[in-house]
Amino acid sequence: MIAEAQRLQSVQEYYFSKKLQEITNMKTDIPIISLGIGSPDLQPHPDVIEELIKSSRNGINGYQSYRGIPEMREAMASFYKNKFDVDANPSTEILPLMGSKEGIMHISMAFLNEGDKVLIPNPGYPTYSSVTELVQAEPLFYDLKNENDWLPDFDQLEKLAEQKPKIMWLNYPHMPTGAKAPKDVLRKLVEFATRHNILIVNDNPYSFILNDEPTSILGIEGAKDVCIELNSLSKTFNIAGWRVGMVIGKESFINSILKVKSNMDSGMNFAIQKAATKALLVDDSWYDELTKIYAERRRIIWEIADILNVKYNPNAAGMFIWAKLPEGKDDKKFIDEILYNKKVFITPGSIFGSNGEGFIRFSLCAPVEKLIEVKRRLEA
Repeated sequence: MIAEAQRLQSVQEYYFSKKLQEITNMKTDIPIISLGIGSPDLQPHPDVIEELIKSSRNGINGYQSYRGIPEMREAMASFYKNKFDVDANPSTEILPLMGSKEGIMHISMAFLNEGDKVLIPNPGYPTYSSVTELVQAEPLFYDLKNENDWLPDFDQLEKLAEQKPKIMWLNYPHMPTGAKAPKDVLRKLVEFATRHNILIVNDNPYSFILNDEPTSILGIEGAKDVCIELNSLSKTFNIAGWRVGMVIGKESFINSILKVKSNMDSGMNFAIQKAATKALLVDDSWYDELTKIYAERRRIIWEIADILNVKYNPNAAGMFIWAKLPEGKDDKKFIDEILYNKKVFITPGSIFGSNGEGFIRFSLCAPVEKLIEVKRRLEA
């Protein structure tokens, strides 16, 4: 028997991979409605689709530059300047990615050696810890708690810094809780990273979903010396399956990541790059329309949460609603009861870490008609 690599011993199959297969295999008399994953169900801007079609017909189908076409990098730079007031050199400080999820692996491979320590939020995106373990580094979980508005505890961070972590994963607006980090908190994080020689990687795909204050950590003074930022077009522009993201930071950081990326893929499809460029340049009416749609969905999700007697923060951002169960309720048992009895799938909070136990997460990626049907089933 050929044994799998030891690095896989501490890594499990992604929760949604297993759970969605379980749901697929369920025999039901009515369709299961998923409020689980954050996969946008809305269409991209019509101009983006038109650009994809037009560029697909021009015959440029070969391998593309690892750095992406200049036009797209310039659009990414303009996007960051217009939306975050952050200057980034499109030639040296921006690297397009096939989705920001691949960037998590590229960054980890570029900067982590076996045994290096990594600060990871609890709760947080599970890929931060799984990739850390895949590259045989060591996770150091830092607490985010409801009573602290899901913001880092700097006293705890200082104690963890004694173990000399090399990377800190950050994610605001935060997934799964929707918490926003005030600029003074980001400033303290930059000072912390500078003091302890830590590379902060801020994962920032949710800034334009139900959020009046889009913020980039790169807008904080001194951040470029110790921070890089991941971003994605998946959520903001409804092109999740197209796999378009970016990492932004100073040239030396980008060059290190490029060493990994250039050995793992052969460049993004030309037509997708042209369409992504068009998406990055849409006017503000696009964001306004998106906000209206998600706000209406959120209103119904709040009603669903009230039916289930779970508590939520109405000021949270992003495409999820994070809600606290009544005391003593097990989140996985709670969602399974709803799944099997009402044929509605909601995500248990504990998959995001121990501090997510006793919470559940609703996705806003379902049309109003389906959300009304969820209400009907839960009230029945």
